[in-house]
Amino acid sequence: MSDVSVETVADTMYDMVKEYHGKKNLKALDLQKAMIKKFGDDKVDKKMCKAAIRQLIDSGKCTYSYVGGSYIVLPPEKTE
Repeated sequence: MSDVSVETVADTMYDMVKEYHGKKNLKALDLQKAMIKKFGDDKVDKKMCKAAIRQLIDSGKCTYSYVGGSYIVLPPEKTE
């Protein structure tokens, strides 16, 4: 289906979360839509985006925040 790897999508998502940190909270759906827009729906699908988000959470690069909704954010120690 694609020549874009889950790792590439995860790295791009991480860069986006880092860029918007402190400015805007990003939901998983926001990241998914941005990746599909960036790479194209023929290369990236929902399943790949979910795998990339899981990779970010499992690796500790990002974490979930539940403040009026579920957001993907940088962990407190990575915000410096």
